[in-house]
Order: sequence, then structure tokens, then C-alpha cells
Amino acid sequence: MSEQTQEPGGAAPRRVVVAGAGMAGVQTAAALRERGFAGEVTLIGAEPHQPYDRPPLSKAVLLGTAESSAFDLDFEELGVELRLGCEVTGLRPGDHELDTEAGPVPYDVLVIATGAEPLRLPGADGVPGVHLLRTLDDAERLRPVLAARHDIVVVGAGWIGAEFATAAREADCRVTVVEAEERPLAGVLPAEVAAPMIAWYAEAGVTLRTHARVARVEPGAVLLDDGTRLPAGAVVVGIGARPATAWLAGSGIALGTHGEVVADAHLATSLPDVYAVGDCASFPSARYGERLLVHHWDNALQGPRTVAANIVGEGREAREVYDPVPYFWSEQFGRFVQYAGHHADADRTVWRGDPADPAWSVCWLRGGRLVALLAVGRPRDLAQGRRLIESGAALDPERVADPARPLKSATA
Repeated sequence: MSEQTQEPGGAAPRRVVVAGAGMAGVQTAAALRERGFAGEVTLIGAEPHQPYDRPPLSKAVLLGTAESSAFDLDFEELGVELRLGCEVTGLRPGDHELDTEAGPVPYDVLVIATGAEPLRLPGADGVPGVHLLRTLDDAERLRPVLAARHDIVVVGAGWIGAEFATAAREADCRVTVVEAEERPLAGVLPAEVAAPMIAWYAEAGVTLRTHARVARVEPGAVLLDDGTRLPAGAVVVGIGARPATAWLAGSGIALGTHGEVVADAHLATSLPDVYAVGDCASFPSARYGERLLVHHWDNALQGPRTVAANIVGEGREAREVYDPVPYFWSEQFGRFVQYAGHHADADRTVWRGDPADPAWSVCWLRGGRLVALLAVGRPRDLAQGRRLIESGAALDPERVADPARPLKSATA
């Protein structure tokens, strides 16, 4: 602990500073108060807007059916100091100070929750009509584009690309999705599981071009490396994200292979009195036997509870371990897609239902136990499967494969 926190009877209250005002940062501040933390809590955000939730950006906010997705929290009532429009620029752990555009901010405990930033398309910076979809400002810039019913090219057939394409079709835009790999969600889902999703694009009236690489973007058009020229009133780039940790250069904090903050099982970092949570941090999972970097909303919701408990808790014995079953959902092309777990080292794949039908699931087993599940239009499968993953119960694969049976009844 810092000298400030160790000194008995000190006049200054213990202070927690949270860098990042997205879901992970906001939930950390709220969880600290729920846990009874009585010291100062300062929440620092780079954007000038009241802290907001991101999932509605690709849906309601983008389509204009909601003006805002601000969190329904009274920060003043919580006793949380907001410093918005203030970007963090560095960390000096020896001084227990966070550097920001507005000057240094001292901390007793720091929580890094700066999230992830979207990858940019090489050569597209500064080209008119090229958009990202990560912030509220991004969504507001794209709303008139959809209203004008432009021809839109989406680069990347991942989760965000599919969600944006869905919204653009709802707005009656002509949409082409360009994907460098041979299928949507390459690198995320196995080929046989992602393959049925290819048909979803055509059903929604979206042109999907796979094995297609962007050679360059110019005003009004996207040129592919095979010479194809696609008209584009707007280009939306969704090719992935990376942890927003460049500001930590020179701080001495341990970073992983993807640039993420390397946290331990308690979400503490390699620096004293510094925690990391959400999209910017990886953590070791005893459940899966490897380090996980999870860029999903539920991780940003769950992790802060562990961080708050460990900040408030006294003594190492009281420290909580963070080892969740990762969870994610996506609404695309009229389907509700949910995923729980981590399937990387599964030894068996079991289908529940026909992927040509509107509703089906895929279960991944390891040693007869469920480790991950993808559910399309079968939320009950997801809910029951998530509990089975948590319990580690042995399953009968033949029962798992019967979509007419509740998944929970497949225990051996």
C-alpha cells in the first residue's frame, strides 16, 4: 500500500481513482459504494459525454429510436467525482500519480478501465466518409448516413460488422460486407459453426464478399485487391479492437502479447495498488487453464465486483478470485445469438438442432463436460448451459444432441 494508506490516523481519506468511464469504470465506482467504501472515488473519462453503455450504439442510438444510452446512475448521490473530457496520458507509480491532460491526479488505489480502441483500416485515415463505430459521437455521425440511404460498405464480417449491417438494412440502405477471410467470424468460431451464418447475409439482402481485401479507399468508393470497385457513400470499419493501453508506456506495468494489462487472479496488476478490469486486461482462468482476454460487455460488468471486493477487503485471505464463464450476445439479421464459455481446447462438438432452422445450438465438450455453448434463438439452452459449465457436471453427449430435451437433463 502507499504511505498515504498505511499511515494510521491520516487526515486525508483513502482515494480510489478509476481511469476510464465506460461500463467497467462505472461499475467499479458503483461496486465500491455497494461494498461500503467510504473514501473518495474519482472517475476519469476521455469523452465529454455523461458515461453511457455501448451496446445500444449499434442498434437503438444508431437508428434514432433512442437519443442516449447514458447509465441510470446518480453519480453525485453516489459520491463519485466525474472528470469527463479528460484523457489519461501516463502513470507514475513511484509517485502514486496518474497523469492527465488536466494535470496529475494522486491516487491511493488506481483501477485501469480504459477499454479497447477499434483498429483502423490502413490508408483510410482522413478519407471522407470512412467511419468507426465505437463511441456515441461515432453513432451520431452515422445516423444521417443511414437516414440518407447511402450505399454502404462494411469492412469486416465480425460481430460489430454484422450488427451494423443489420441496422443499415433496417434503414433500407444497400449494404456490402467485405471480409478478407473465407467466412464471417473467422478466428472466433470454427468453420463448421460459422458456415451457416453466411446465408444470413443473403436472407437480409446484404452482399457478402469473402476472400476480399481492401486495396484502398477513396471518396465514394472502396477498391478491392482484385480490381473490383464498390460504390460507397459511407465505409464502416469493423476489423477488431485492441486494448487502449498505449498511455501506459514507460510506467513499468506488465503488458501482454496483445498490449493488454496483465492482471492476476484478483485483477491486480504488476504494480502496487493498481488493478485492471474490462477490455484492457487479461486474467488467468483456472477453469480453462489459460489466460483470457475478453472483449465483451459481460466481462466489463462482472469484473468490477471482484475489483471492488479486493479493494475494500482487508488482508490477502479475503481477496476474491475472478474466473467467470465468459458470456456474449449479438442481435443480427433477426437472430439472437448467445455464446458462453471458451471452446479452444474442446475435444468434442455436439449440435442441438439443424443450423438451417431458425433456432439451434452447438455445445463444446471436454472430457465429457460442457466448456462452451453457442445458442441461436435458444436462450434456454444458453441459460442452462452456462450453469452446467459453472458446475462442471458430466454430460451424456447423446442427450445433449437431442434438441427436444432440456439441456439440464443431459447430466450423466
